[in-house]
Amino acid sequence: MKILLAPSETKLEGGKENFDLESLLFSELTPTRKILLHKYINILQKNDQSELSKIFGLKKERDINYHNKEIIHELTMKAIERYTGVAFDYLNYRELENEEKMYIDNNVILCSNLFGFLRADDMIPAYKLKQGVALGNLKPEKLYKEQSHLLEAYLQDEDILDLRAGFYDKFYKPTKNYTTLKFIKNGKVVSHWAKAYRGIVLREVAKSNINNLEEFMKLSIENLSIDEIQTKKNKTEIIYTIDN
Repeated sequence: MKILLAPSETKLEGGKENFDLESLLFSELTPTRKILLHKYINILQKNDQSELSKIFGLKKERDINYHNKEIIHELTMKAIERYTGVAFDYLNYRELENEEKMYIDNNVILCSNLFGFLRADDMIPAYKLKQGVALGNLKPEKLYKEQSHLLEAYLQDEDILDLRAGFYDKFYKPTKNYTTLKFIKNGKVVSHWAKAYRGIVLREVAKSNINNLEEFMKLSIENLSIDEIQTKKNKTEIIYTIDN
C-alpha cells in the first residue's frame, strides 16, 4: 500500500547533506524540476519584494529576506522531516521506531509544490513557495500533472490511501481505485483537525505495518470510529467520526 501525503508550507531549517536534484524520485522529472528551480532562483535573485511576497506568501520584509536563499547550496534532510505542518507534527516521525520510520520512507509519496513527486526519504533543502502560486508564467501543478503518468505507473500494483488535501488533485488524481478519508466532529466536517488526524492515521498505519486496504479497514484508531463508507466511481471515502 502506498500513501499519498500533501506537503506543508512551513519547513524545518538545517540539514546534513548536499543537494542532488537527480537523486529524487523519478529521474525523468529532472528536466521539469530544473526548469522550475531555475525560474524560482531567478525570481529570488531579482529580489523584487512584491514578487517575493507573492511566491512566499509573506508580507513582512524581514521574513521575505530571511527566505531569499540560494537553495541549491542549502543542506538537505528527508522530505518527511523537512515539512512541519499539523499533519507532520502529529505523525511525529522522529519519535517513531526505526522499523516504523522505514515503513514511512518506503510507502509515503509527497507532492512538493517545487520538486513534484517525492519519496518520504528524498533529501531536499528548505524552500518557501506558497501553494498554488505560479513561478512567472509556469504553474508547477500543471507541469507535474503532465508527468503524472510516472506516478500512475509506479502505483499500478498498489492499494492507494490518499491523505492529501484536494488541491493536490491538480498534480495527480488516481485513475485506478483509491481511498480517501473525511473527518466529522459534532456533525460537521473538520479542516484543521483533519490535518491532525491524517498525521495520526499515518502514524498508526506505520506502527501496525499496514500492507493493504483490507488491513487498514480493520485498524482501530483511538477516538475515531467509521461512520460511513461511500464509493463513487474509483474513489472510496471513509467517513470517520471524531469521538471526543
